Amino acid sequence: MSTDTLIADRIEITDLFTRFARLLDEQRWEDAGTVFTDDVAVYSPRAGELRGIDKVVGFMRQSEVEGEHTQHTTTDLLVDIDGDQAAASANSLVYYYRDGQAPHFTGGLRLAGTVVRTPAGWRFREQRITPAWTREN
Repeated sequence: MSTDTLIADRIEITDLFTRFARLLDEQRWEDAGTVFTDDVAVYSPRAGELRGIDKVVGFMRQSEVEGEHTQHTTTDLLVDIDGDQAAASANSLVYYYRDGQAPHFTGGLRLAGTVVRTPAGWRFREQRITPAWTREN
């Protein structure tokens, strides 16, 4: 793999994490196909094991809290590309807030999983979400 291809892939995977965070913050569930494969598997303490994009979207929709917003900040991204798939991980800080107010709850997460190259670009095929800490503000 050329250096240019490797760099381009890393940039696209970094953007994937950012698109995922924005999708969550903006509650754009109809755009889930821009970040997940149809056969995605998501593992988290809150949801257990979810298989398939429809199950993941269903869980995200039912998790909405009226009047509450989130701001996801992703950092410390690590990517290990192997052809058309990659192991990728990151830390995420999630701030929960209401319009015009400081966050009332904050959490630190570890995201890890597998991303794959599709004809439409890189997508999450597997994602494991592990809470590191929480704080009520």
